[in-house]
Amino acid sequence: MPSFVLETDHGLISITDTGLKNDKPALLLIHGNSSSSKIFRHILESKALTERWRIIAFDLPGHGASSNAPDPDKTYWMRGYADLAMHILQHLNIPRVVVFGWSLGGHVGIEMVPLLASISSPPIEIKGLMLTGTPPALGKEQMKRGFKFQDGDLGLAGKKDWSEEEAQGVARYSAAAGKEECFEAWMLEDARRTDGRARVIMSRRLAGNESEAPAGVDQRKVVETEEVLIAVVNGGAEQFVNLDYLDDLRWRRLWRGRCIALEGLKHAPFWERPDEFEGLLLEFMGDCEKEV
Repeated sequence: MPSFVLETDHGLISITDTGLKNDKPALLLIHGNSSSSKIFRHILESKALTERWRIIAFDLPGHGASSNAPDPDKTYWMRGYADLAMHILQHLNIPRVVVFGWSLGGHVGIEMVPLLASISSPPIEIKGLMLTGTPPALGKEQMKRGFKFQDGDLGLAGKKDWSEEEAQGVARYSAAAGKEECFEAWMLEDARRTDGRARVIMSRRLAGNESEAPAGVDQRKVVETEEVLIAVVNGGAEQFVNLDYLDDLRWRRLWRGRCIALEGLKHAPFWERPDEFEGLLLEFMGDCEKEV
């Protein structure tokens, strides 16, 4: 798979680009907390997808093969990551894009929606957004409802230093869903490698605390008012996100008119059962192509 490293204000960023040239929107994949773009392997290796759309994935700063951020406070939050994603799209001369964000990546995708609308030189049009494992939320009150964590606290997802036992737990019970056949060694390597400051700063900016208000776009407002077509696809047994919260949101343009829950699957259904998920992604991408 063609890959390269891009020097940016947010660090050295490892990027994978299938490089297909056509007039269809590209698909940008944004991974979750303490993971990497390796989680999208099944999508990047799908002939049905790669023969029709250009697919781009990258490792967030402080994750995977990318460097740690030179300025953590500037980078390690939704706006910093969104700024980086837009810089990558501009560098690759992408005029139209569909964003698929998983977990943290979904929050970054939501942050991108109004920011992309403000870019004029060159313009980048977002044709669709798919969210998996992401409750649109900002601030402790919304996070309490959107996540299954206590008091709006992200727990390990917002903790700087992990013990080996904690890293093992995240690696084996997040994307791998506690299933040995879904676990791969790189998941533990990614969990160990992630810059712990990225978790702390992201959590603090998303939730806020006594000395700092939450920062970033009003994510609920974005999905309830922006015209972008949004697909919400989760595992029906999602272990971190409150699916009832998602059903209660007044989505402006919700694909299929409902949030989709895949029976028995957990936080990363595209990894746990890639063939089933691929069918949904193919259909969504086809519908995004028709957006005017």
